[in-house]
Amino acid sequence: MTNNKVYFVGSGPGNEKYITVAGRELLEEADLVIYAGSLVNPKVLDYSKGEKIDSYGLTLDETNKLILDSLRADKKVVRLHSGDPSLYGSIVEQMEELKNAGVEIEIIPGVSSVFATAAALQTQLTLNNVSETLIITRPAGQTLEKDKIKELSRHNATMAVFLGTQKIEEIMEKVEYPPETPVAVVFHASWPDQKIIKGTVADIAGKVKEAGVKRSAMILIGGVVDPVNYGRSYLYGVAQEPLS
Repeated sequence: MTNNKVYFVGSGPGNEKYITVAGRELLEEADLVIYAGSLVNPKVLDYSKGEKIDSYGLTLDETNKLILDSLRADKKVVRLHSGDPSLYGSIVEQMEELKNAGVEIEIIPGVSSVFATAAALQTQLTLNNVSETLIITRPAGQTLEKDKIKELSRHNATMAVFLGTQKIEEIMEKVEYPPETPVAVVFHASWPDQKIIKGTVADIAGKVKEAGVKRSAMILIGGVVDPVNYGRSYLYGVAQEPLS
């Protein structure tokens, strides 16, 4: 194998400008980009003049064969994931077989949709006197037999729920936040068709159904969605000693 390195790149949350400089440069240099279907904005793919293959519908073995065959042909390969590859990216199972074949891996992190959601809402995920903790989770589904959303909600922290829009009614019935707790659902955060739906634990499911949003949205639960009675940051609250 003349070329034995593959790059796992986070494409960011959608906006083509939110990819890192390193990620964009690798796309520009790539001979082959294997990307994560409709989760990646086509405008991000425009950075590459190489061959582009949608991995939707491909098995793990088929995807890895494409990578290995391309490396053996001395091609530069980018495996392009949405958001950041470390969050629900299934990269460990992909890398295991490649490493066993002697392939070197480099991961380029990306901007997660959870951060694009906070930006769209113009808020913080952690906020003094509101929440010092962020919980990232997802509901049970094909790849998760049982979730812990009910138990996690008892911490009354900020909760970001990935892959849960189709189950939002079930999620809101499960969580133990007070019914008046603010909730936001942000569809396609940072994309041109971004949509923000705000409500509470008690009524957000109906609002999301009425808006027709069924997928590709982040659910954010907690006081940071509509911040009131928060504490001033110590950093800006008093004069700081000069750094030595």
